[in-house]
Amino acid sequence: MKLIKLDAIDSTNDFLKSLAAYEELENFTVVTAENQTKGKGQRGSKWESEKGKNLIMSVLVKDFLFDNEKFFELSVIVSLSVIEVLKSLNIPELSIKWPNDIMSYNKKIGGILIENTIKSDGRIVSVVGLGLNVNQTNFDELPQASSLCVILNKTLDKEIFPALITDKIKEKIALWETSSSIFWQEYFNSLFRKGVPMPFKNLDDRNFMGIIQGVSSFGKIQILLEDDSVSEFDIKEIKMLY
Repeated sequence: MKLIKLDAIDSTNDFLKSLAAYEELENFTVVTAENQTKGKGQRGSKWESEKGKNLIMSVLVKDFLFDNEKFFELSVIVSLSVIEVLKSLNIPELSIKWPNDIMSYNKKIGGILIENTIKSDGRIVSVVGLGLNVNQTNFDELPQASSLCVILNKTLDKEIFPALITDKIKEKIALWETSSSIFWQEYFNSLFRKGVPMPFKNLDDRNFMGIIQGVSSFGKIQILLEDDSVSEFDIKEIKMLY
């Protein structure tokens, strides 16, 4: 695994995408940073992280996705890889808040942002960005967030995570062809608040109740509505209220 360590950067995802555009990088090249000034989250949000405290990494994934209708398969692999590593460290009550926020109890401890580029020859190159709250303890401005340090009440070595997580991603990619149905089921079983009535907000800013049933192969969340119908929503079409 080629590892590029940076002190400060605007975005590890942008840095790795730019690098990959100009040179043929080794598959699973990883970029980490101590500080990120323009970290990105889902829906165009910012990813805030205290300097030097947390894991900020991006990993290049090539030769896995060959169909733009299957982009979400990589989200399943990465989410499960992070969950598996955290389970090995005894982080309790882990779940995946659709599409790929990592939760412990009802607190967000990590977020994943995958950006895909389709090359002129049709190849798909993915940059997987991961922010994981490791040793940050102050979340006054982020009441729904927590960290591994807060949960375990001890400081962790954040340098162990890039290799552990990347190895899990590699392992699951190698097994995907024969084990994809198992991985999908593990993803379903890990969904935050699955099967529990809860409020959502739609594009019209209206609240409604629903029950998460699962996720489609395209990555859309499937929700049982009060009229007993099941509707699918994209990430920009719905917000979970919890």
